[in-house]
Amino acid sequence: MTTTTPDHTDLSPADDDRPWADPARPVDERVEALLARLTLEEKVAQLSSTWEDVEPAGPEVAPGTSLFDPVGDLDETARHGLGQLTRPYGTIPRPALEHARLLAARQRQIMAQSRFAIPAMAHDECLTGFTAYGATIYPTSLAMAATFDPALIRRVGAAIGADMAAAGVHQGLAPVVDVIRDYRWGRCEETYGEDPYLVGEMGEAYALGLQEAGVYATLKHFAGYSSSMGGRNHAPVGIGHRELTDVILPPFERAVAAGVGSVMNSYAEIDGEAPAASRRLLTGVLREQWGFEGTVVSDYWSLPFLVNAHRVAADLPGAGALALRAGLDVELPDQRGFGAALVAAVRDGAAEEADVDRAVRRVLRQKVALGLLDLGWDPDPPALREGRLDLDKPRNRRLAHVVAQSSAVLLHNAGGLPLPSAGRIALIGPCADDVRTMFGCYSFPNHVLSDRDDLGNGVESMSLRAALAAELPDVQWLFAQGCPIRDAERGGIAAAVEASSAADLTVLAVGDKPGMFGIGTSGEGCDVEDLRLPGVQEELVEAVLATGRPVVLVVISGRPYAVGRFAAGTAAMAQVFLPGEEGGRAVAELLSGRADFSGRLPVQIPNSPAGQPYTYLHPPLGDRQSWLSNLDPTPAFPFGHGLSYTAFEIHSLVTDRQLVPTDGDFEVSVKVRNTGAAPGAETVQLYFTDPVAQVTRPVRALLAFAKVHLEPGEEATVRFDVHTDRLAFTGLDGRRIVEPGEILLHAGSSSGDTPNEVSVQLVGEQRDASVLRRHRVPTVVERG
Repeated sequence: MTTTTPDHTDLSPADDDRPWADPARPVDERVEALLARLTLEEKVAQLSSTWEDVEPAGPEVAPGTSLFDPVGDLDETARHGLGQLTRPYGTIPRPALEHARLLAARQRQIMAQSRFAIPAMAHDECLTGFTAYGATIYPTSLAMAATFDPALIRRVGAAIGADMAAAGVHQGLAPVVDVIRDYRWGRCEETYGEDPYLVGEMGEAYALGLQEAGVYATLKHFAGYSSSMGGRNHAPVGIGHRELTDVILPPFERAVAAGVGSVMNSYAEIDGEAPAASRRLLTGVLREQWGFEGTVVSDYWSLPFLVNAHRVAADLPGAGALALRAGLDVELPDQRGFGAALVAAVRDGAAEEADVDRAVRRVLRQKVALGLLDLGWDPDPPALREGRLDLDKPRNRRLAHVVAQSSAVLLHNAGGLPLPSAGRIALIGPCADDVRTMFGCYSFPNHVLSDRDDLGNGVESMSLRAALAAELPDVQWLFAQGCPIRDAERGGIAAAVEASSAADLTVLAVGDKPGMFGIGTSGEGCDVEDLRLPGVQEELVEAVLATGRPVVLVVISGRPYAVGRFAAGTAAMAQVFLPGEEGGRAVAELLSGRADFSGRLPVQIPNSPAGQPYTYLHPPLGDRQSWLSNLDPTPAFPFGHGLSYTAFEIHSLVTDRQLVPTDGDFEVSVKVRNTGAAPGAETVQLYFTDPVAQVTRPVRALLAFAKVHLEPGEEATVRFDVHTDRLAFTGLDGRRIVEPGEILLHAGSSSGDTPNEVSVQLVGEQRDASVLRRHRVPTVVERG
């Protein structure tokens, strides 16, 4: 391997021979100066990537690692330079500093092979933390959403970004801002829930935090991926224009307006159109309508999938030409449709070099912004220069703990919680003593080490069993697994029943063990036919409940399962959405009462495994049971629901005006009071209903929310500054509009508990709202 860097020390930054290396010059001037010097092969190289560490024989960590042979070694793939290095930390378990040294050596080789010493950008996964061996494992995105605390999640993004930047990584492949439409979809755990406003709030917060640390965020997956038919990964998407524009696209739109650096296409297809080849989406919507100026990167192997999955291209040169023309800039994880195939397409007249230039400009602008083209740029990552790379720092662990604790949702409590500090308690279930049941599918242990138990998890983590024993040392604990996560083994159920019968109370921990492509029960490619708990876990729950002893049911999962039917038989129920490495300790503190529950549901909890076809965001025809159907879609626990160890009252909802111009704003205020005896946090939720509109509208939709911490007896006023842009929808003619008419406002503690109602009247002409000026509702909390 060549590891020497060309010596450019004789060239000053202002040297006219290399103006692109001068940070004092305007960005566009630097980009154009370099672009003018590049050959076609060198330009296309900037749009290409390589995955050096990919292991085709290892676990399937992307849809194709076992199908596609490596393109070549770095001598071949970077012979004209390189745009991106794929997953230098997130593929093979190595000590972090060893990864850093290898990354630096690869950068030196790439620079040596480039006529102009252009480094590559490095990207990696970061959904639940930096996906690297030994890096902090945070709760999943669905858990982050359950905090209803964007400021907290912005801190998470910044912490993850700081670790990636120190490691020499420039782009993170997160956040996922798909809106859940079907709970059977395996990737529910990667999203921020089923409401576009909540998804937008949390996704934007994470992205801005990541970019504050100097790492480009990547919005995934543009667009429609979460609406796949039957909830099956890589299935067609059967949605109409309004669902796409009013539900799926808003989180992407607001993150683009906030300045996100990159967008990744969806694998899905929408009405026969593959997003990787969709000029309508990648150029028409993303750039022409929204003004996006960053890079569009392909999801892994999207270009070959245009040939062998979508069949919209005959060969790889055709796929590369299609994607480039549509507006895709960088192929990941390697160079099959771009690379030599794209050079051939240009030479043959199937692709335009002007389109190549357009994409290269976008790539070079980001390299300029990162300082990669500055004279004297050091290929050694900052941590390597310091000689230390700790990816699981104590402050990271503390932050992970706060998020885990803030995300757990108390669904129901009939006196079962908090747990007693003495006596006999049975701890039962497949999630009770396996820490990997607390990690998401993109955590390094579940993502890469699914077949390497000998390497442990790379981070210290305590199971719920160990954490409860430490939290309540005077309790006599009786443990029984009961059954595995997924296998139909019932032999342990009898022992679980025996333990429960001998105890004063039972904690029953059931749910998921995430993985990839069928290895797990939640995660990418781990879709389900219905919403029953995996394996024979429902039989275990029924058997333990049949003992008649008090049971606290704790569901640790990546999707909402239909556990509502068990509620009446339990002493308490809690939902925990894969809480990460600090999950055991955090959940134990909540169950003991040392900490209070403050999480709220970012998804509904269904009653029936197959009778819940809609999320809460549905039109009137999807609402409640009627004589027209024997199926009842009413959830067991609605969107936004969550209890705590204290009680709250939300009251006195008012608006500052009753008549509001269709191009105006209004203030909504509501009071919240802690009426209990303990401190706690309530999430005040503001919803709206459009009673009569030219198209069907949701029965109820989240308008804004605020998480408020209150001492016993303390009261606060929450003020929401609502612009009518938040009431826009797609009208009959396909344009987004604000329509005059009545709007009902509801405030409460969940979508199903809104005792406060007022109305405003939108007046004036119907307004075109194609370009939104305000995506969020500014909120102020006044105490006293």
